Amino acid sequence: MLRAGTSIGANVREAVNAQRKPDFIHKLSISQKECDETLYWLELLKETTYISEFEFESMYNDNVDLLKILRSIIITSKKVNDNSFRRGGS
Repeated sequence: MLRAGTSIGANVREAVNAQRKPDFIHKLSISQKECDETLYWLELLKETTYISEFEFESMYNDNVDLLKILRSIIITSKKVNDNSFRRGGS
């Protein structure tokens, strides 16, 4: 869980410093996958009682919100990328 959870931020940081739009989208897509993996680990930790229901709810809900934000940014970035490509922009 530590690896997946910390990878989210590391890949977002890389995306912020991306030189091109496709790299930005790719790095955020990796963050999205790591975020989803973190949800899996949280579910597993709850089911095995390594964390309490309270701890689970707090972390899980924050992670779901983060996943929604990442997905929204990726979708918007792809639309902006597609539209600029069609207009002949970069």
